[in-house]
Amino acid sequence: MRRLYQILGAGLLLLGVVHMFSTLRIFEAVSPGALWFFSGGLAIGLTGVLNLLNSSYGRVAAGLRRTCIGVNVVMLMFALMTGIVTGASVAEFVLVLGFLGGAGLLASFQVAQGPSMPR
Repeated sequence: MRRLYQILGAGLLLLGVVHMFSTLRIFEAVSPGALWFFSGGLAIGLTGVLNLLNSSYGRVAAGLRRTCIGVNVVMLMFALMTGIVTGASVAEFVLVLGFLGGAGLLASFQVAQGPSMPR
């Protein structure tokens, strides 16, 4: 389960990087819309990084685990609203909500985090 969680975290990070780089292809100039689009990729990528940190340290850092769960819920709701407003395709919904929902679910299971530290 931990390996799956790490794959989802890395997938979110990769999805965020692809989103940021696609800004260069979609927008011809720096504009408020381009910066907003880029920031979405940044948020997705940072969510992936937070999940990767939680997969390694969440068992011994309860605050990190709770923060990670909260961020996953907020990002899932935001992605759902954004997809509805922008008319995302079914494939886009499945990809983004699958990664965010899966990571959010696994973030709540201690078995998905790394081993506890010896005392």
